[in-house]
Amino acid sequence: MNPAYDFTGQVAFVTGAGSGMGLATARAFAESGAAVALTDADAESLDAAAQQLTGAGHQVLALTCDVSDEDQVAAAVDRTVAAFGRLDMAFNNAGIQVPPCDAADEPVEVFDRVNAVNLRGVWACMKHELRHMRAQAGGAIVNCSSLGGLVGIPGRASYHATKHGVIGLTKSAALEYAPRGIRINAVCPGTIDTPMVTGMIAKGELDRAQAEADQPINRLGRADEIAQAVLWLSSPGAGFVVGVALPVDGGYVAR
Repeated sequence: MNPAYDFTGQVAFVTGAGSGMGLATARAFAESGAAVALTDADAESLDAAAQQLTGAGHQVLALTCDVSDEDQVAAAVDRTVAAFGRLDMAFNNAGIQVPPCDAADEPVEVFDRVNAVNLRGVWACMKHELRHMRAQAGGAIVNCSSLGGLVGIPGRASYHATKHGVIGLTKSAALEYAPRGIRINAVCPGTIDTPMVTGMIAKGELDRAQAEADQPINRLGRADEIAQAVLWLSSPGAGFVVGVALPVDGGYVAR
C-alpha cells in the first residue's frame, strides 16, 4: 500500500506529463489534493492526459512546452503561478533517449539534442521554478536523473552524460537553496515500463528480458513507483532530505 499525502492547497508543476512517469506523478499529486500544471511537448498526449485528470475531478492546467526552449519554460511556469497563485512542488521529468551508438561515431546533432532536453531543459525548469519559490521562501523540486546518472553503460555516453549532469545541477542548487527553505533532490529511475521504453524495445534498442534480469528485483519498474518516490521527496516526510540522487531501480546500482 502506498503512503497517503495531503497536498491540499498546494500547486505542482510536472514536465513530460503526457505519459509515463510524468503522467503517473501528475495523477498522484492530483489525487493527493494538489492543483497540477501538466506540460509536454506533445500536444496530443498532453490533451489526453489533461482530459483524463479533469474527468476524474482534478484541478489541472495543460501547457504545451518544449523544455529545450527556455522562453517556453519561463512562460509555462509563469502561467502556472498566474492560474493557481503559487508554486510549491515541481517534477522536472521531461527527457528523451537516443539510440545506442559507439562514442566515436555519434553525430554532434544527437549530442546537442539530448543535452538540450535532458540537461538544459532541467536547468531551465529549475531556474524559473526557483524564481517563484524563493519569493515565497519555500518549495520542493525533484529533478529526474536516471540510473544512467550513477553508472556508465557502453553505447550510452551522451545520454548518461546528461543524467550525470542533472545530479550535479541538483546537488549544487540544493546547497544554495536549502538555507532559503527550498529542498532540491533527484530521482534516479531504473528501467521503467513506460511508452519510451516500450518504443526502445520495439526498435530493438533494448532487450526486455535482459533489462529485467539486470534489475535484481527481476522485473521492470512501474511509473507509479517513481511517482511515489517523487511525492515522498516533495512531502514533509522528506523534510531533512536535501541534495540526494535517490535510486529507484530495483537494485540495479546496489550490485
